[in-house]
Amino acid sequence: MFQSFEVTTHPEDGPPRLEELRDLMARIDVQALLVPRADAHQGEDVAPRDNRLAWLTGFTGSAGFAVVLPDIAGVFVDGRYRVQVKEQVAACYTPVDWPENMPGPWLAESMPTGGRLAFDPWLHTFHEIEALAEAGIVLVPSPNLIDVIWTDRPDAPAGAVTLHPLEQSGEASSLKRSRLAAQLREDGHSTAVLSQPASICWLLNIRGEDIARTPVVQAFALLHDDGRVALYSDTPDLMAMAPTLGPGITCFERDAFGEALAGLDGPVRVDRNSAPWAVSQILEATSVPIEYAPDICALPKAQKNETEISGSRAAHLRDGAAMCEFLAWLDVEAPKGRLTEIDVVTALEGFRRNTGLLRDISFETICGSGPNGAIVHYRVNKNSNRVISPGELLLVDSGGQYQDGTTDITRTIAVGEVQAEAKMCFTRVLQGMIAISRVRFPTGVTGRDLDALARMPLWLAGQDYDHGTGHGVGAYLGVHEGPQAISRRNNVPLRAGMILSNEPGYYREGAFGIRIENLIVTQNATDIPGGDGRAMLAFETLTWVPIDRRLIDLELLSADERRWLDSYHADVFDKIAPALSKPALDWLRDVTAAL
Repeated sequence: MFQSFEVTTHPEDGPPRLEELRDLMARIDVQALLVPRADAHQGEDVAPRDNRLAWLTGFTGSAGFAVVLPDIAGVFVDGRYRVQVKEQVAACYTPVDWPENMPGPWLAESMPTGGRLAFDPWLHTFHEIEALAEAGIVLVPSPNLIDVIWTDRPDAPAGAVTLHPLEQSGEASSLKRSRLAAQLREDGHSTAVLSQPASICWLLNIRGEDIARTPVVQAFALLHDDGRVALYSDTPDLMAMAPTLGPGITCFERDAFGEALAGLDGPVRVDRNSAPWAVSQILEATSVPIEYAPDICALPKAQKNETEISGSRAAHLRDGAAMCEFLAWLDVEAPKGRLTEIDVVTALEGFRRNTGLLRDISFETICGSGPNGAIVHYRVNKNSNRVISPGELLLVDSGGQYQDGTTDITRTIAVGEVQAEAKMCFTRVLQGMIAISRVRFPTGVTGRDLDALARMPLWLAGQDYDHGTGHGVGAYLGVHEGPQAISRRNNVPLRAGMILSNEPGYYREGAFGIRIENLIVTQNATDIPGGDGRAMLAFETLTWVPIDRRLIDLELLSADERRWLDSYHADVFDKIAPALSKPALDWLRDVTAAL
């Protein structure tokens, strides 16, 4: 199994660790400490060695941070984790709604007068620290205080590194480096700092195993305006294979990165939203000119080429067949009332493994039955595992990592007959998902502009959800990828080739959760007769798995929405049926019949 169901944190560990940390803070005369979820690369997923927030507080969500003061310890979480955090942290921690409450104003109100805030300069971005400085907080760069008291901290990751072949990447690394070097010269930048592993792996056409579920190698890199790349990593496999990566690529020990920064001429391109604050400080201390600009790899990486899109289509057909085998099995077994959430997760991974091409799951499978479905990023473990009972909703959000593509799909399933209220909520979520699937929009439109389309059916009923409608997805890279997103906070114009999720939801604490998710890819839209010829974009659906018609209140659907769903299900049958076993094929025929 890729997924483990062990309980990784315990609330009772929090109080003694917090007390020891506060003793250390008092000895060095700091009155506050920032404890982030992120590592030096600002990744959503971190190695066990870097999971300081979970070790200290017990909170295991993929986003958030803690601010520790002498008399309060706030754990800041967004809307996805407000149920989860209450269950995972001890009473000595205070959950804080974020981003409604930002750390600067919160600290200004909560910290003792004249207090000093310690932070690890490698674990926070320039943007984060700048915002705190603007709030008047006295900042103290410091060695990591969690590492001082974490005596059994795991070893650093040292996974295998492999070449990502041209038939999957669609473009040689040398060509990527050449065109980005030309961009640097055009912008007047001599060097770009690369601190995000996904950017480095995309640029060099490599993949790694340093982070579970995300095939990256942890490294820093410097891309020069002549196409040369200097890599800085302690991953042994990368050091060993460096000579095979091609001319112009050299590899150094990770500790040499700071000295290399200090020796640059500049101007140096630094992403203020992802590069560690320490990078800026090293450059400033040695008078190296800095130009703040987005990660130079982020936008090209997000705009998938035709090879990558074709690979994603193939991966989704394969994954769709595995999902249909799973759902056919589930429809037989779940109503018996004997399956647990762990049983479901285990079975689903087995169906994906049966493809023979699964490299990993793309994230820990979310399988929440009944009230657990209302925990947006619920991860079942041996303590939380519950039997799935007839009359409940079951939310399953999962994905696979295949060499030709990364998948992410959510389906909400009726186990037996469910209440009419749940069906109405499900139908509103479905209407929002259909709206995003059908939309056409002019070039220049951002994810922020589209987000409301998915929410409108819920808004009309006085309902909403506390997460974005869609995130970017990588090509055999991170299942969460920027800069693209469908979110109220995203202002990046959508471009052809960007893969995103389309996943509105609705959650009722203590009762049920609903989410429906397909992946989509942005494409140039065909002209419509009678239109004004304006350049438009649209979404092509990548995910082909039935949506549970038993949960639809047909009276709420418009004629156009019915037509879209019938057409989608007809396509699901045509594309997936040839790959299925006889029982799954019979099931698919029934569940994709026209409404």
